[in-house]
Amino acid sequence: MLCLGIETSCDETALALVDKGKLIGESIASQIDIHSIFGGIVPEIASREHLRTLVPLFDDLLQKCGVETKDIDLIAVARGPGLLGSLLVGLGFAKGLALALDKPLVGVNHLYAHLLAAGLEQEIEFPSLGLLVSGGHTHIYFIRSPFDFELLGKTLDDAAGEAFDKVAKFLNLPYPGGVYIDRFAQEADPDPGLFPRPYVDNDNLDFSFSGLKTAVANFLKKNDHLVLKSMDEVAPGFTPGLELAAVCASFNWTIAETLKIKLSRALKRVKPRSIILAGGVAANTLIRQTIEDLCQKENLPLVLPSKKLCTDNGAMIAYYGEILGVAGLKHGLDLEAIPRGKKIPWDYIKD
Repeated sequence: MLCLGIETSCDETALALVDKGKLIGESIASQIDIHSIFGGIVPEIASREHLRTLVPLFDDLLQKCGVETKDIDLIAVARGPGLLGSLLVGLGFAKGLALALDKPLVGVNHLYAHLLAAGLEQEIEFPSLGLLVSGGHTHIYFIRSPFDFELLGKTLDDAAGEAFDKVAKFLNLPYPGGVYIDRFAQEADPDPGLFPRPYVDNDNLDFSFSGLKTAVANFLKKNDHLVLKSMDEVAPGFTPGLELAAVCASFNWTIAETLKIKLSRALKRVKPRSIILAGGVAANTLIRQTIEDLCQKENLPLVLPSKKLCTDNGAMIAYYGEILGVAGLKHGLDLEAIPRGKKIPWDYIKD
């Protein structure tokens, strides 16, 4: 089943074709350079860029893959969570194609697609314990199958990715700042006592990184010499001072340890056959290593997507969309976009 995946939930416009669980091709347009001017994503600009680039990307994808529109069997689209304006652009494009080509339409939960994305590269053993770490979400799921996700713990305020971006902004690092914190952190050893591990003195599986963000902000007020005078300082070949590198390493370590504590706690409640690490922050070097060490200790296989599948992409939408389509699940043209903060219903129509 040749499935077209459409991803426009945030600031990446991405399209991909998947057939029988294999990636045929993908096209993607990043908006990083545009939003970096503002130090973060501007929703109105993001939706306009999706509108501008979707059709050219679609034409490019078909040409690269040697595919015609009539060859597409199923159209999958990210319905949420995400920026509402951005989601609506992708949803409108998907509905138009489905109507014009008389093809079935399936809406995909963006978070579930992230968790299953590694299935494009390796087999996932179910049930699995999934840790999703991104800019907007830090969630733990017990995944019994691609059709059965149980949310065990969730973000209560700031997600891990948001904390990375905010701390990078405090330090006057370029956007997106998480990659710079990760790189600088490798230049020094962390001080485990520098920042508190947030929201771990409890017995639940939820996350809260707002307190950590505040702790870093207060530290930098007392040590403002660590804040770069200009983002332009971070040019190719830039090496941070040892003190700045140590701050980044300590912050990085604190987030990684917090994730490990909560995931270890979840393993005492459920018995998975594998652990999945997914989402944009799953590309972080220390977080990947920390969760890999935990899996070795627990004698569980780690399902870790390649870094290109950690960030938002069309391949994960097409892959999960095909799984849903093969199972006979679809949506009508009344499919709605679901913004961040609202629960996505399991409202598929059984074909």
